[in-house]
Amino acid sequence: MRQQSPTPGTSSLTPLKTVGHPTPRIDAAERVSGKATYTRDVHIPGMLYASVLRSPHPHARIRSIDVSKAKALAGVKAVLTYENCTVVWGAGSIAGGVQYNDEMKKITKQRRYAFNNPVRFVGEPVAAVAAVDRHVAEEALHLIAVDYEVLGFVLDPEEALKPGAVQIWPEGNLCLNNRNEAQPTGVKRGDVEEGFRAADRVFEDRYSTAFVHNAQMEPRAAVAFWEGDKLTVYTPTGGIANCHHDIARDLGIPDERVRVICRYMGGNFGNKNQNQDADLIAAMLAKEAGAPVKLEMSRKEDFIGMHGRWPTIQYYKVGVKNDGTLTAIQLRGYSGMGPYRKNSGAMAGVELYRSPNVETVIHPVYTNKTVSGNFRGPEYPQGFFGIQSMMDDVAYKMKMDPVDFVLKNMIRPTAEASFTNYSLEECIRRGAEAFDWKKRWRPQPGSDPGPIKHGAGMSFMAFRAGLGRSNAVVQIDGKGHYTVFVGVTDVGAGAKTTMGLIAAEELGVPLSQVEVVWGDTDRCPYSVGESGSRTTIMTGYAVIEAVRALKKQIVEKGMPKGPDVLTASASPNPTVDGGKTRNAFAAHFVEVEVDVELGHARVSKYVAVHDSGRLINPLTATSQVQGAAVMGIGMALHEDLVYDRRTGQPLTAGYYWDRIPTHRDAPEIEVMFIENDDGYGPYGAKSIGEAGKILSPAAIANAVFNALGRRMKDLPITRDKILGALA
Repeated sequence: MRQQSPTPGTSSLTPLKTVGHPTPRIDAAERVSGKATYTRDVHIPGMLYASVLRSPHPHARIRSIDVSKAKALAGVKAVLTYENCTVVWGAGSIAGGVQYNDEMKKITKQRRYAFNNPVRFVGEPVAAVAAVDRHVAEEALHLIAVDYEVLGFVLDPEEALKPGAVQIWPEGNLCLNNRNEAQPTGVKRGDVEEGFRAADRVFEDRYSTAFVHNAQMEPRAAVAFWEGDKLTVYTPTGGIANCHHDIARDLGIPDERVRVICRYMGGNFGNKNQNQDADLIAAMLAKEAGAPVKLEMSRKEDFIGMHGRWPTIQYYKVGVKNDGTLTAIQLRGYSGMGPYRKNSGAMAGVELYRSPNVETVIHPVYTNKTVSGNFRGPEYPQGFFGIQSMMDDVAYKMKMDPVDFVLKNMIRPTAEASFTNYSLEECIRRGAEAFDWKKRWRPQPGSDPGPIKHGAGMSFMAFRAGLGRSNAVVQIDGKGHYTVFVGVTDVGAGAKTTMGLIAAEELGVPLSQVEVVWGDTDRCPYSVGESGSRTTIMTGYAVIEAVRALKKQIVEKGMPKGPDVLTASASPNPTVDGGKTRNAFAAHFVEVEVDVELGHARVSKYVAVHDSGRLINPLTATSQVQGAAVMGIGMALHEDLVYDRRTGQPLTAGYYWDRIPTHRDAPEIEVMFIENDDGYGPYGAKSIGEAGKILSPAAIANAVFNALGRRMKDLPITRDKILGALA
């Protein structure tokens, strides 16, 4: 897939001088030349190397662990187990969708530690060693004798809730909320039973999605060292401020005694915003050994030791009138969280449809698989796949064009629910036109002659673009040089460049006159972190406010001269007026080509239309949508961390076995933007980083149905499933 500029969309905006023009990243030369220093490139004199012994069992109690031979090995400087390291990993487990924090320390049930006993999934850390080199560290792991009491295990979330299932926690397998209650989550509006009685037709079906790993290019690593009572950690994190606070909280030391540095990193996708157990293990090994320690994960360790997207099982019941109007939507869902609850386990998508009667009941469930957590639009792609596949099927059975069905039933502004702006219908209509929907969509699915069949599918989206707190510092020296200090890191979305562009625009100077300082908690203020598609909106707005404060100083005091410096900061926390909802909107249209003899499906055409407000950098915005869509192709057609149901062992950990998409799987993706300024955020910018991933699986699955006439209800849509459906 080649890089391309967005197809011209619509915009009524007044062009700006710097913002809105395609701009290469300010750190591009360092990255492509190899000069950029990633965590694995960090070397500190006297540094030791760490390795982690991981559980070979999906569920086992450690009866005893003997590390004496490992400690006696020449070159070994420190060994940690649950016996001598009792650090709670607060970000490793949450309650009710709320991350462990200072107020929640009183909650004692189901805590997750850096080292746990019992161990609850294959790959969970059992012990860690720091030694003079990697070879000695790895040799020491083989000398650690662990006596396991192997316990029963459960992999399927529905099975985990049945009477007599293996209990992963004493309280059972339904995740606890922040009141230590084992209860499902959900929403209720109206009366669904009344809605079904009012319907002319009622449809029911089941959909499922698989565990999908974030698969960022840079596996997890951490370098930690202590200088007196101050800890410095180099780590690939999308949120240096969050990671910094989490480490301090977990180690029980003040925030000011922790420094987190991340100058460069190789992708995030939700995998690296908080601190990770690797950060804590490296820090505690460094303390124990009295020397710097580097801990690096292999690709396989990263796949089983780091979280991914939670798998789901979704049961839908939908009531509809003969004219296609929805009367009721009911969802009963099950989310596989692994043995620790690192996120809510929610499923999004039902809220996009206007129905007077809605009921969702979601069961976040513990299993003995790899832990689930944030991954690019955490609850959205899997939920959108389920509900939008279901609605596509309803439209087909009602003999309606799916686009017409969506336009009839999607959310719209009302007196009770208003938006800062609304462009969802425009996204859908422009996308259908650019895609040539009426020509490509088959009214009779599977009707193409011959073994190669084509089909078209679509999906649509509204995604949060909310405001919130962040910080920025801007200064000018006597030479007229501006420096912007922001606590961002570049996780793929070009945040450093974005902050520079916003500052240059507000200052009225070329980008070349602005230096951006990032990635160091000792030098940079708080930022929300590169997750939730918030950085441009929140930290970008803080940059604008800091620049305005600096310009006010310049007016009052004049430009600094000689060694003088003027500095201004801002910590805004804006809100949307009148209780309105601020969303980004989008619609994706996909054509697939399916070989019914080989079971092979590929995307042959892809059109994405987005309203992400004003584009700060069109070059990056386009690549964000394209890259996210390719991720969605992987989720739809390839990726699944498969487990052996007899042993609980993961079988497909790694890029090759998990079938991560390559350039050979990536089609040309046409991206169109509808630009506007709703008066919020920096120049009207909205979220974009996650939005492109959300729509792909649903659109692709609907296109496969249109090609085959067989509804594919379980992701990924692999060859065996296609051939099985056609058999």
